[in-house]
Amino acid sequence: MSKGFVVLPDAPGIHVTDAPGPFNSPNVIEHPSGRPWLVGEWDPDEILEATASPMRVVVIGFCPVTTTRLADHCRRIRTLSEAAALVTELPGSFHLVAAAGPAIHVYGSLSGLRQVFHARAGHLPVASDRADVLAIMTGAGVDEKALAARLVCGGLLPPPLSDRSVWAGVSTVPHDHRLVLEPHGTAEERWWHPPEPDIPLLEGAAHLRDALVTATDGRRAGSGSLGADLSGGMDSTSLCFLAARHTPDLLTFRWGEAEAGNDDAYFAGESARWLPEARHVVAGQHELPPVFAHPDAAADGERPYPFSRTLARVRYSAHLLAEHGVRRHIAGHGGDELFGRAPGYLYRLARRHPAIALRHLRGYRALHRWPWDGVVHQLKRRGDVRDWWLGQAAELTRPAPPRRTPSLDWGLASLRAPAWATDEAVDAAREALRDTAQHAQPFAHDRGQHQFLTALRTTAPAYRQVARLYEESGVRLHQPYLDNQVVEAALAVRLHERVTPRRYKPLLATSMRGLVPDVVLDRTTKGEFSADLRAGRKRNLTALLELFSDSVLSDMGLISTGVLRSQLLTPHAGISTDIAVEDLIGLEVWARAARQLPPTPGRR
Repeated sequence: MSKGFVVLPDAPGIHVTDAPGPFNSPNVIEHPSGRPWLVGEWDPDEILEATASPMRVVVIGFCPVTTTRLADHCRRIRTLSEAAALVTELPGSFHLVAAAGPAIHVYGSLSGLRQVFHARAGHLPVASDRADVLAIMTGAGVDEKALAARLVCGGLLPPPLSDRSVWAGVSTVPHDHRLVLEPHGTAEERWWHPPEPDIPLLEGAAHLRDALVTATDGRRAGSGSLGADLSGGMDSTSLCFLAARHTPDLLTFRWGEAEAGNDDAYFAGESARWLPEARHVVAGQHELPPVFAHPDAAADGERPYPFSRTLARVRYSAHLLAEHGVRRHIAGHGGDELFGRAPGYLYRLARRHPAIALRHLRGYRALHRWPWDGVVHQLKRRGDVRDWWLGQAAELTRPAPPRRTPSLDWGLASLRAPAWATDEAVDAAREALRDTAQHAQPFAHDRGQHQFLTALRTTAPAYRQVARLYEESGVRLHQPYLDNQVVEAALAVRLHERVTPRRYKPLLATSMRGLVPDVVLDRTTKGEFSADLRAGRKRNLTALLELFSDSVLSDMGLISTGVLRSQLLTPHAGISTDIAVEDLIGLEVWARAARQLPPTPGRR
């Protein structure tokens, strides 16, 4: 993944030095006028450029096509807006920048892995793939309301509020919108709508298989070795076998299990037997840094890093892969979000196909003991996505719903403030939730489809940060489930066939039948890591207490360190507090780094 880039309008007086950012030796692509258009740092294989007058198109990221093929696509484009078709016609995961005359359109990816940000640097509108680059350019301060919303709502905070930049004055383009950049200003235009989920399972599985084959075939080793996660779970194992079709001697990698109840090792071992030419590396628990090790370590400045408990492990893993000669590594991030269970589909299904909905409800009740009264109440309750945001604002400090009650509403879970959040933080978060409600629009008409996109777009930006951690060791992380064509293929399948209480990830399992061992595709369990989490927190408790003893978030009036200390020292039956602490660590470390950002003219 490139270190970042900036898109500049064709305006008089613009120079490369107007896009400082973190670029040491920036690459530059110029406007026809000779003024800088794109400035940034990227590897030669991360960029494609084609011109079919008057259209110019630049693709930055992973897109396994030739310049000739890109040019052929460009010649079919008659207007600048039609360049949007390239985002889904081309394979891979990338940013696309198109220009005709003074107008520029900038696209990110559908999943949110690659986002677009914009701001004003003096009189000049500028865009970038990184919010922190724009923060440096514009001298932005911290958006404390956005920070408070993340603190109070934690990792469950969904988009669009989770996409709101924590840098004041830096705006995030929604995933289904493009940025229109001109010398006089910017605009955001919606160009993409999710496919209607009406394709039957077998047909949709075939389309998904084709998309995944294309995604993995384009990710060959090149120089160095190709690696792939082989956790034993369906997501990573499927990609591992797809990659082994063209690279049978790939290197597989997984973490050793910390608890006997985690059966990942069994399924990983069974899978490894079917990959006799591969090299299999397992990082044992005695080798791995413990969970919550080095809690004061920073990830990057774009946004708070939400996976702080495993930050040291990820860096260790990337370094270990690099030592084994791996230069490209495939991971299954996004599989849970695309193929897991989003129960909101039952709301529409109950109205269109009540008999099918009833069978599903009975299945879920048998599996998860869903309470009938809570389910019926949600099925009866009407309201749009704005009502959901307003409801969350009103209920931030109320008791959480019963644990086994599913969310059949627009959100995946209810938002509740942690005990350590101050009244000031809760008030700021509530205001941010209400602000969001004013302009909120559903990502899809069906609540289930909306929930799938919510899950994907909540976590994909964090997976971008994970990729940067691998880049530190010279390993390029690939996440094929987040490719645009894979996302569209998955979303097109009927929801009640994509999600069912009777099968685990039926769409992925059906698409991979014959390529992946049945023992993996028929698996009904998922790895359990709670004991590892609790052990890591206990081992690193002193470091956690020390991190918050001089808290920037406390100085900002957002947390009570006394309440937090009490929570850290009190044993808890579940892991919800540990997860909330993990989110808080990322916020604290980011806030500290933001205070230390080098001064820039105009910084507030």
